[in-house]
Amino acid sequence: MPYRHTVRQKTYVFDDLKTLLARATPLRSGDLLAGVAAQSAEERVAAQMALADLPVSTFLTEAVVAYEQDEVTRLIIDTHNADAFAPIRHLTVGDFRDFLLAHTTTTDTLTKLSKGLTPELVAAVSKLMRNQDLISLSAKCEVITRFRNTIGLRGRLRTRLQPNHPTDDARGIAASLVDGLLYGSGDAVIGINPATDHVQTTVRLLEMIDTVRERFAIPTQSCVLSHLTTTLRAIEQGAPVDLAFQSIGGTEAVNTSFGVNLALLREGWDATRSLNRGTVGQNVMYFETGQGSALSANAHHGLDQQTAEVRAYAVARAFDPLLVNSVVGFIGPEYLYNGKQIIRAGLEDHCCGKLLGLPMGVDVCYTNHAEADQDDMDTLLTLLGVAGVTFIMGIPGADDVMLHYQSTSFHDALYLRYRLQLRPAPEFETWLMQMGLLNDQGQLLSVSAGHRLLAGISR
Repeated sequence: MPYRHTVRQKTYVFDDLKTLLARATPLRSGDLLAGVAAQSAEERVAAQMALADLPVSTFLTEAVVAYEQDEVTRLIIDTHNADAFAPIRHLTVGDFRDFLLAHTTTTDTLTKLSKGLTPELVAAVSKLMRNQDLISLSAKCEVITRFRNTIGLRGRLRTRLQPNHPTDDARGIAASLVDGLLYGSGDAVIGINPATDHVQTTVRLLEMIDTVRERFAIPTQSCVLSHLTTTLRAIEQGAPVDLAFQSIGGTEAVNTSFGVNLALLREGWDATRSLNRGTVGQNVMYFETGQGSALSANAHHGLDQQTAEVRAYAVARAFDPLLVNSVVGFIGPEYLYNGKQIIRAGLEDHCCGKLLGLPMGVDVCYTNHAEADQDDMDTLLTLLGVAGVTFIMGIPGADDVMLHYQSTSFHDALYLRYRLQLRPAPEFETWLMQMGLLNDQGQLLSVSAGHRLLAGISR
């Protein structure tokens, strides 16, 4: 059905819900490229006003991608929790925004509510928020997951230690690995992007990380970010798989472009859980997403890229992941043109993921052909720290030599921990102190050349 709103005696008409959502979205290059963006600031305001007046129940009756055409839509509708949704059913989207930001709406309330929210509604309400609102709401959400340590506790910041190497060289990976551990990085996961998606490479890297982890009794988890089918074959060969990784999107078509569907994701989930390698929990999935992936695959069905992104979080939610990571600036300026757009998108992704009950991290990153620089990333990093981001990346020098993009360094994580008085995951923090790498005030300690971690890795 069409939606209307009048501004200065001009009536704007939006043909359907997905058009309304697209026109209400803050400006970004990907929506301009797709031809779905508002044509003026006035049209954007009109769409936001119309969206604010829309009953939240509309999102249960009007699909933005047809139920018959898309298994992600079917997942969203068929698994909707009506009881959890009931307390807000009478609200408009604007009322819902006010409810979320009210001081009387607690973390416990948001946790219970998350099970009843659809991704399209969450995307819609975020479009009515300033950056300040996104940060405030995110900070009220607490999502806790567990494998070998506890992730998501308030007052803590975790990092993914990312020791990538352009040729998957074991010595190069080991050098980055020990560097990160000495800086207190790696409590979210030690995760390698392999240069090649070969089963034997995946198995070799998994065995290498696991040998280091077991030698020093490190309470963390490892992951080689190979395709899920490669991970399944590695499991068949007896590889020490802690987490199964997969990039996912918000439509069936984009997941098809990634070579997966819901059935394959469930197969990977079941296979990895069957290994029973977790010590404090069994959240075994690691998902990565990013605004623009649906459009880049021509699989967006006319959706704006943020709404398509949030639908990916419904896919992730179905598999109780340990970690979800928005690689926000990785795809390039065709989708997020400059630092302003990357900052806004990072705050949106983090907030929407948390509101849907996900352990949301953000790769604070950009490519060198975007109109962005490290100062923009410092700003986003700091804002996400205030917002309670679950984890960030830890990369030597913030420069990934294999994937060729700019991210966050071990030092960036220390900056955030020190300035905001954040600590590592509790089990990992205890290990750092036992290894003489951290004092009881949370400050990193220097080590000598003879430190057992250095000596052990060199062997």
